[in-house]
This record gives sequence, structure tokens and C-alpha cells, in this order.
Amino acid sequence: MAVEVQHVFRDYGEAFLRKHKLSNTQHKAFNAISLCRTAALGAHADVCDKCGHEKISYNSCRNRHCPKCQTFEKEAWLDRQSESLLDCGYFHVVFTVPAHLNPVFYQNQRAMYGLLFRTASETLLELCADVKYLGASPGITAVLHTWGQNLCYHPHLHCVVTGGGLTKLGQWRCSRKNFFLPVKVLAKKFRGKFLALLQNMKLEFFGEHRSLNSPAEFSALLKKLYATDWVTYCKPPFGSAQKVLDYLGRYTHRVAISNHRILSCENGKVTFRYRDYADSNKNKVMVLDTDEFIRRFLMHVLPAGFRKIRHFGLFASRDKTLRIKLCRRLTKTKFIARRETPAQRLERILGKDFNLCPCCKTGHLGRASPSHS
Repeated sequence: MAVEVQHVFRDYGEAFLRKHKLSNTQHKAFNAISLCRTAALGAHADVCDKCGHEKISYNSCRNRHCPKCQTFEKEAWLDRQSESLLDCGYFHVVFTVPAHLNPVFYQNQRAMYGLLFRTASETLLELCADVKYLGASPGITAVLHTWGQNLCYHPHLHCVVTGGGLTKLGQWRCSRKNFFLPVKVLAKKFRGKFLALLQNMKLEFFGEHRSLNSPAEFSALLKKLYATDWVTYCKPPFGSAQKVLDYLGRYTHRVAISNHRILSCENGKVTFRYRDYADSNKNKVMVLDTDEFIRRFLMHVLPAGFRKIRHFGLFASRDKTLRIKLCRRLTKTKFIARRETPAQRLERILGKDFNLCPCCKTGHLGRASPSHS
């Protein structure tokens, strides 16, 4: 049987909880993942429309950090986003912050994640508004990730940006085909914006980083950050609107580690695959104590209610429908949005006969009234 995050939590979680204090949201995610698709969360019955065969299935936890509960949420989200796609190039821009900021982020997550979204989006919008680069407002979808492939803490923002935008005169202006914005200019402007706002924020520090509560210590950190080169990255444009959807799906509902990357869990050790970006993207294997694996996974549980996917520019919610309608006309977008029912979505993902009765092989299973254990 394939090993999952749930198995690690259920086999080693009790010992972990005796040694570590969790936040309320971490506790909630830990319990949800541990109980997902078990009798503890209740069950529902599907009944064959031909022979009456009944199949009982346990309910999902639907926690956004659960590796088993993201596929259908992701597909439903992509269906909604397809209505805003434009027939133009799209660029993938990544904003990262220096490792010196990791404790600042982790101990002030809501404030710092919000600052990351604000400064990255403002950087993109202001540079694109400059006629030297684009002279128009693009559409931006930004997704927060807090992990690296080895599960260590690494907050960064993935932004999928239209390769063009709407001018103040209501005209569509395309960016250059294979060039969006100069990454060095992006990085410098992002750093300046971020640090200017950071120095006036009210933050709290505790534990081994308590010294950062001192104005002198915090100023020393800021000085070090101003002297550090910040990194932004811009990938080449996508080939089509459908490829943009597929690409978005790889980032929007991803969790810290997917179950298929876990190779084994035995003798108090978890073995999993990861990609080492610092070593030519080589595929490698890492072994962690179960305690450390669980600790790293729970570092990436977001604050309650925090929106990790946000839209800016053309895709901002205010008057979005009118803007997108105009942009679709100006770009001659013919891409047809996906509008699937839940049943159609299941059929596309799982196959045509996903609900074929295993008993009579002719009827199909449908939802009956719920039962609870």
C-alpha cells in the first residue's frame, strides 16, 4: 500500500503532539488529515439505479492542506478561472525573499504574507504602467507557497501575468513576445517597496528571535537586507490559454508535499523524493525522522481564513466582468470557458464509467441519504 501523509500522522502523530505545541489552525489541519476518509468523519451511501447495490464511502476532510482533498477543488477553481482567460501570452514571475527574513515571516505570518502579496503586485503593476515597458495594466493571478522541495520554510509568490494589458484609453497593448520585464529592475523595485513598508510594521518576535524586538537589532537586519541582492525569476510565455489553465493547476492547490512523493515510512523514518534546484534540478531522495517530517509539514499550515490565491490588475474583483468582456473582444479571444457540473467533472477526471456499479456492471451509483458512524 502506498504511504501517505495521513499514515505518518496516524502512526507517529501522538508522540509528536506530546513534544510539540501547535497553533489552533495546525491542530485543525493535523486532525483533519489524520481522520480524512475514515469513519470518524461520517459516511455517505451510493445506490445502484439498476440492482440496488449499496456502496458506503467515508467522507473527506476537505481541509485545504490535505494532500487527498485538492484535486476536485482545483478543477472547480480552474473552471471558474477559465472565464477570465485571454488569447494572449502569459508570463510566470516568481518573487522570493532572502532567508534572513524567514523568522520574520514565520512569527508574523498573516502580516508578512499580506506584505508579500501587496509589494509584488504593486511592483508588477507600476512597472507595467510605465510606457518604457508596457504602458498598460496586466492581469495577475498570484499564489503563495511557503515551502521548498525538501519541506523547509521558503515563502515565495508565483504570479501568472498576461503578456499585455489594457491602456488608460481602453486599448489592448501587447508586451514583446519573449520579454516581459527586466528581472533586475523587478528585483530592485520589489526590494525597495518591501523594506520601506517593513520598517514601519508592528511585528512581534519570541523565542530565539526575541532580540528582533529591539529597534537596534531590527535596524541591523534591515541594513543587511538592503545590502542583499533579491531574486525574481521570469519564465518564457505560455503557448495557449489551455496551457495557462494547466499550468495554474500545478500551483494553485498544491500542498507542501503530495502523497506520491513519499516512498516509505518505517522505523521512525520518512523517505521521500525531492528536486534539488541548487543542483541542476536533480531528483534526489531525502530521509527525515518522522518528528522532523511532521514538524516541517505543519510549518506550512496557513493562518485561518488567509487567502493564498489573489488577483490583481485586470483580474481584480471590482468591475472585473466588464473589463474581461472588453479584453476578450480586443484580443479576439475565442477560448470557450469550461462550465461543468460536478458529475461531468468527475467523469472527466476519473473516466466515463467512474460510477459504474461493481455488482451488476450495467447500472450506475448515485448518492443516497447520508449515514453516520
